[in-house]
Amino acid sequence: MHKKKAFITGITGQDGSYLAEFLLRKKYEVHGLIRRSSLENFDRIKDIRFCYKDAFYLHYGDLVDFGSVINLIRKIRPDEIYHMAAMSDVRISFDIPEYTANVTGVGTLRVLEAIRQSNLDLKNIKFYQASSSEVFGKALEIPQKETTPFYPRSPYAVSKVFAHWMCKNYRESYNMFICSGILFNHESPRRGENFVTRKITRGIANILAGGQEKINLGNLNAKRDWGYAPEFIEAIWLMMQQEQPDDYVIATGESHSVREFLEEAFSYTNLRWQDHIKIDKNLFRPAETDLLIGDASKAKEMLGWEPKTKFKNLVRILLQEDCKAVGVKIPKFKKKFIKN
Repeated sequence: MHKKKAFITGITGQDGSYLAEFLLRKKYEVHGLIRRSSLENFDRIKDIRFCYKDAFYLHYGDLVDFGSVINLIRKIRPDEIYHMAAMSDVRISFDIPEYTANVTGVGTLRVLEAIRQSNLDLKNIKFYQASSSEVFGKALEIPQKETTPFYPRSPYAVSKVFAHWMCKNYRESYNMFICSGILFNHESPRRGENFVTRKITRGIANILAGGQEKINLGNLNAKRDWGYAPEFIEAIWLMMQQEQPDDYVIATGESHSVREFLEEAFSYTNLRWQDHIKIDKNLFRPAETDLLIGDASKAKEMLGWEPKTKFKNLVRILLQEDCKAVGVKIPKFKKKFIKN
């Protein structure tokens, strides 16, 4: 029996690491693209490297180097390619717009073109593009679904729109199996600490441990559709198992503000969040995305997928893991547990 091979870009990130674990449990052979740097960032995949030595392989390459991408595709000959890599910090994308466009936008094009030029049978290669709810930006309808017009509000979002439409173009021009998952915000203990959810929960843990006094935040009124990352990974895989490629919104259908996230997270403590938050104007975006909320009806109908972890339990999961990491306990955890 043929053992499926998967090639994951961005394998050291939150989604890439969860996806690698998911595929390895399904008996895939998993290959990951990593960039060479002076500081290796393998924390999220350290257990995988130890437990799956005979089915897990890492390869050096870079999305700005077409030669390295096409050589790896020819070498690995993957059945499925999951393109998760990007310059994914929306706020920082305003500071480095050209780099963001080169990696997040044109980087996707390089992978698509590498597949096309690989001399492999295009019918036997499936490609997943990690699109983003940020493409909706200044949302033109609520909730947002697959047919909602794009209105990107950052260099990151514009780059994702470019990548999304390139995927559509290659799918239609070359009859390639290409799916784009328009994923709304999805969090986990593996989320980078520069993202607002982890900034809050790790900040609270540090405050309780005595190592921090204030959490610097920007726009507290921004509203997002927050889900649980491991559940979204299953949706990604399900897209790639369909007979025909398509695009899907993956979301919870609930929207909460940063302020609500703060209130819920601090409710597990005896602290007033107002005493520990400092508004930093440098963290505001030049063009803000105010309200994102997704309609995942198509994913439910076509993939049989729907989210399970609700907002309150998501906050609890993040806070509990961050408190555990710094060695503090909060007695209100047990009392406030919410059944999904």
